Amino acid sequence: MKIFSFPPIINEQSKILILGTMPGKDSLKFNEYYAHSRNAFWKIMFTLFNQPFSSDYKTKQALLLNNNIALWDILKACERESSLDSDIIGEEPNDLEILLKNHPQINHLIFNGKSAVNYFMKYKKENSLPFKVLPSTSPAFTISIERKLSEWSIITGLMTTN
Repeated sequence: MKIFSFPPIINEQSKILILGTMPGKDSLKFNEYYAHSRNAFWKIMFTLFNQPFSSDYKTKQALLLNNNIALWDILKACERESSLDSDIIGEEPNDLEILLKNHPQINHLIFNGKSAVNYFMKYKKENSLPFKVLPSTSPAFTISIERKLSEWSIITGLMTTN
């Protein structure tokens, strides 16, 4: 079955762009990035910015934008029956070059897992931005939430240098 990613969450103040691979089944069902209840992405973001967790999607989006963070996926479309990145076939990339051209204030890329950076490397034409690959927040990547949080805390350090 062919599936499609979401538009980016971004504004003119966004300086860091977090890139995933492709929404999973729960995300597609609820039309929200990282909607799977065991995906650690939103828990990590709320913890990093010392905010009480909210399940409200508008609050989640505002948390990112208020902290100068944008969110998107490397892929625009693909075929996949499961939620696993390893099951992706027939992928089509999003036009990251256009997004970055339209948002020149983005000065750092963060990849949510190795699959995202692998697809980025496969389709990129050029990249002069610094980037970091962080552990996937997916429940399929089974390191502890504490370790994920520790590695994702680099984002707050990038915020002070931007």
